[in-house]
Amino acid sequence: MEFTERTAALAAKVQNQHGAIQTEEATKNAFVMPFISTILGYDVFDPLEVVPEFTADVGVKKGEKVDYAIMRDGEVQILIECKKSGEALKIEHASQLYRYFSVTNARIAVLTNGGAYHFYTDLDAPNRMDAKPFLVFDFGDIDETLLPELRKLTKEDFDLDSVISAAGELKYIGEIKRTLAAQFKDPDDEWIRFFTSRVHEGSFTKRVREQFAPLVRKAAAQYLNDQVNERLKTALSSGQDTESTAGAISSDEVAQEDLDRDTTIETTLEELEGYQIVKAIACSEVKPQRIAHRDSKSYFAILLDDNNRKPIARLHFNGKSKKYLGLFDAEKRETRHLLGSLDDIYLHSETIRASVRGYLD
Repeated sequence: MEFTERTAALAAKVQNQHGAIQTEEATKNAFVMPFISTILGYDVFDPLEVVPEFTADVGVKKGEKVDYAIMRDGEVQILIECKKSGEALKIEHASQLYRYFSVTNARIAVLTNGGAYHFYTDLDAPNRMDAKPFLVFDFGDIDETLLPELRKLTKEDFDLDSVISAAGELKYIGEIKRTLAAQFKDPDDEWIRFFTSRVHEGSFTKRVREQFAPLVRKAAAQYLNDQVNERLKTALSSGQDTESTAGAISSDEVAQEDLDRDTTIETTLEELEGYQIVKAIACSEVKPQRIAHRDSKSYFAILLDDNNRKPIARLHFNGKSKKYLGLFDAEKRETRHLLGSLDDIYLHSETIRASVRGYLD
């Protein structure tokens, strides 16, 4: 699989299994080792590449270990410290990383709970790990703009100089994005004052703050909803979509599934996971930004260039029991394929790629 496909596959695994992981050891086995092997490309069973329970004798407390050290040419390049799945990642929990960072050649330290990965370096002071990560990669909500930076840490494309040179910009952009997200969710006084001063004349008193705090919060939520709705407006008028269905299931089965459908539009996590898998597959043909989705009452459509005349696939996940992947031939006739699990989507990778290529001719 391509890098983006492997990333999407691990994301689906993390999202599907995180509730069943109860210990740190289980987190390592289920999520962190697959991350090291399938995403970064290192052999977790080769001690020349990956050293579990890594110990450095110089300048650290006796008996303390870092969960994994990734080696290149006999030198430590990346240190990884693991916490239990679902546990909050706090820099206070990374004392071993701090100490080992200063006594090894490592320039990259990683703190992870198997779902989120916080990457640190030494931007603020040489050989001293920064207090804040320069990159936060979350398999629960993948930011595709970070994939090229993550790829620079893989065995195949390892480019430490490029990572370090971009770390400063990544660090501040990431912090700004997280700050914006926090302010949209729960605005603080400065944020409220900023917007209030542009629509209200007079002093920013306690009474004014109490009046405008819920208004700023409501306006932020409505703005985000408006942006989402702009992308979904045409989903209700999908009459231009091709509706021909054939082949993989009988007409009686289709009819019964249609009777079982919910009549409200509700995008589910499972639909978004399926979308990420299809998108990862299609990215071998076009840039990720060109793969879009629209949800409707009947199905979840995945489109090229957000154009309903360029359908790549449809996810028919609204049935009570069965789920289907709809794929298209050259005449845009849809065939539904029964899915036993989301991973079955990968069985149709070539058909998905062929659909995308058909729109590029």
